[in-house]
Formats: sequence, structure tokens, C-alpha cells
Amino acid sequence: MTDNNEGETEYKCRASRLNYYYTQSSYYYTQFSDPVRITAREKPKPTVRVNPQSSVYTGDTITLTCELQSTGWEIQWYTNNPQLQPLKSEKANTLKMTVDNAGETAYKCRACRRNYERRYYNYYYHYYCTELSDPVNITVRERPGAVLSVSPQSWLTEGDSVTLSCEITDSSTDWTFRWYTAVPYRDGLTQIKNNHGYIMYVELLSDSSRGSGGKYTLSPAALKHTGVYMCRGERGEPALHTQYSNPQPLWITGESAPVSLIIKPNRTQHFTNDSLSLSCEDQSDSSGWTVRRYTDSERVLDCSRWGSVTGSTCEISFLSTSYTGVYWCESESGENSNPVNITVHDGDVILESPVHPVTEGHPLTLRCLYRYPKSSILRADFYKDGSVLQTQTTGEMIIYNVSKSDEGFYHCKHPERGESPKNWVSVRASGPSGVEAPFSVLMLIMSVVTASPYLLVTIILLVKCYRARAHTDEERIENAVIEE
Repeated sequence: MTDNNEGETEYKCRASRLNYYYTQSSYYYTQFSDPVRITAREKPKPTVRVNPQSSVYTGDTITLTCELQSTGWEIQWYTNNPQLQPLKSEKANTLKMTVDNAGETAYKCRACRRNYERRYYNYYYHYYCTELSDPVNITVRERPGAVLSVSPQSWLTEGDSVTLSCEITDSSTDWTFRWYTAVPYRDGLTQIKNNHGYIMYVELLSDSSRGSGGKYTLSPAALKHTGVYMCRGERGEPALHTQYSNPQPLWITGESAPVSLIIKPNRTQHFTNDSLSLSCEDQSDSSGWTVRRYTDSERVLDCSRWGSVTGSTCEISFLSTSYTGVYWCESESGENSNPVNITVHDGDVILESPVHPVTEGHPLTLRCLYRYPKSSILRADFYKDGSVLQTQTTGEMIIYNVSKSDEGFYHCKHPERGESPKNWVSVRASGPSGVEAPFSVLMLIMSVVTASPYLLVTIILLVKCYRARAHTDEERIENAVIEE
């Protein structure tokens, strides 16, 4: 039976049976049993408490507590009536959760425990549960976002100036900004998720405070500033933090790099399924350097996470398009090599171009390479910044005396096999003023050929002058002897 009334009730029982005597029957009753008193109490009703009770934003962690005076209960949680999550531990009465979606949600809880009953040689149990608690409504607001941009560009030459700007999507203006770099995993780092759902690790910059106004300027930029930057804003007490911004890479190239990233094969574009070797080579000691990479869909990772490491060399056996990214060498003290942008292409055509910037006055050689090379398909059209530059039947294009105006995006195309990805070719100045750029072989030959007639005439005149002077000296000596 179900007792819906609160209070104490006394229960007794007796047995009876029907006796038959000819045509009459009568009941026979036992005595009443001793009384049993049962006290019925109102079913317990727990209370839900939430922490924090102040403003909650997406990404925050909240703690829900189901409060009940007695112990030994298993807590079940509900949100808007569907069951949210029953806890595994019977003694746990708290639920920690990270809220990902903005909006209002009602949370309830109830406590249950098992009542055991023995029937013959087996034990059976059924759940006894309290009433559902009153709902607690939690309103979650969208956390303000941060957008990071760079000016003038993300690829820079050592000595340039660059400014990172952090803007908040919220209309408030009293934000203070903090600046971070994405780094490989190590203990004590902050873990976040990027827009692609990958885990990233960030580290607060030691000079973050100089960008507290929303702009972080590097002037002059140095090789050590190569990296992937992020920002976020904070305001109020306790501090409300925005989301972390989008990652913004800065790639710095220069001539003072303490180590070089050597790529074999020596080009920036590669076919899928090919192998690739990356090594850090120093003039004195190549130990202590690590090959790192950054891709748009991932984080900054050491070679040990995606390749095979031997000393300061990283080997990749089978390339896929996911290996497209920027690669560089970095030491434990934070020194960097020049970064190299490597593209892995699943098509049939790639462009072979210099890995590092070309110096003014030097030749620039570009080759169109095919996945399945045949002598009959060497013809290629070469493009610069989207416009046809040359058509070559050899599959090779040479600019003998490169200048700053030749800097740009190059790619090649075959009418049947397709086209290569675009590749940026950088041209750097020839050096300090007064130091001329080296001549190409062609320029040297032309100079010698042009100067040869003038050089020959000059030599003949010098010989004639020498002979005339010698003859004059002999006549003077003879006259002096006669006078004596």
C-alpha cells in the first residue's frame, strides 16, 4: 500500500478461516497480533545551490550542489526535465560542468537509494527516491571574443616594424589586454581549444604589459620574435576574461640567423607520399636545436609529434597535405632560424623555387616539376602574380639579374597536367651601400668582351711610350761621353 498521510499509524493483523458443519458455515478467527506502529514522514525534498551565483559566461565552470540533510544517497540531475547526468559515486552530491551554450537553463536534482529485500535465497532491491528539488535557473551569456590582426603583414624581414592589434567584440571600452604565444606542451602551461577543436598551449609574454592598451608593437623585429601570437582582454573585479583571440603568426627572416633549416629535397613544394628531411645545421654545433612546425588547423608542435627525430634532424617518410605549414629550427634559449613555408600538394604539378630569399643581382631559377615526369610534357607556362610571364619548352625559367621588382607569387601550369600551388619568392637587398652585388656569369663575360679592344690599344700605347723613353735616355748618355 501507499501511505500518503503524514503521521503515526498502528497496524494489527489476525487470521480467519471458514468452518463447514453440514448445511451451516461459520468463521474461526485467531487473536489479534501485537500492534506495529509505523510513522510516515513527508518525502524529503533536496535543494539545489549553484556557484558562482554571479554572472556566468560561456566557457565558465559552474558547480551544482544537491543539498540533503541525510547521507548515503545517489544524486540524479535533471535539466528542463530530461535527465542530465546521474553521478557514478553514491556519495557525490556535486556536479561540475563547463557551460558551452548561451541561454537560460533550469537544473533540478533528486536523491535515491536502494532498499534491499530478501526472498528465499535471493536479495532484491528497489529504488526509493526523494521528490525533485525546485528548479534553479542559470542564465549564461556569450563570452566576449577577441580578434587579433597584424599590420603591415605576417611575413617580415629582420629590422622591420610590425604591430599586432587586439579588438574586443563587446561594446565596453575599459578592457586591459594580455598577450600570449602558442608553444609546445610542457607542465604548467594554459590549455585552450582553437577554432578547429584542437588543443593548444599558450604562455604569457614576459613583456605583455607593454601591450595592455590593445596594441603590441615590435620595432625592430628580430628573428627571436618568430612565433604564433594570441591575445585576450580582461576587466572588472573579479576579472571577466574574453575568449582567446585567433592565432596570428609572425614569421621573421634575416641574415643573422644562428642556424639554418636544411630541406632535402631542397624546395618548398612537395608531392604527397614523398619523403622529406629537415635538419638544423650550425657552423659550430648543431646539437640542441629542434625542428618545429605550425599549421592553420593545429598548434605549434615539435618534430617528435609528427616525424622521426635523430639529433637535430627530422625525417618524414610519407607526406600528406596535412603537413603543409611553416617550419623552423628553435633552440632551448629561444633562438630561431629563418622560417620556411612548405606546401604539400596532392596534384600532379609543383613549382621548384628557392627555399630562402634571393639576393639582388643573383639569378633566379624556377622549374615546373611533374609527379610522373616525361620528356614530352616539359612545356610549362610560368606566372607571376596571376599574369603569364614566360612559356618554356624546357620546364625551366631563369631571371639572370633579379631585382626587388621580381618579388611576388609565382606558379607554373601545364595545359594537360594542371598547375602548381602559388609560391612567394622573396628578394633581399644586395648588402650595405658601397658594396656591389656579385655579377652573374653572363654579365662578367659581356663585360670582358666589351672591354677587350680598349684594353689592347692601351697596352700597345704603354709599350711604345716605354720604348721611346728608353731611346731618349741612351742618346743623353752618348752625348755626355763625347763632351768629356
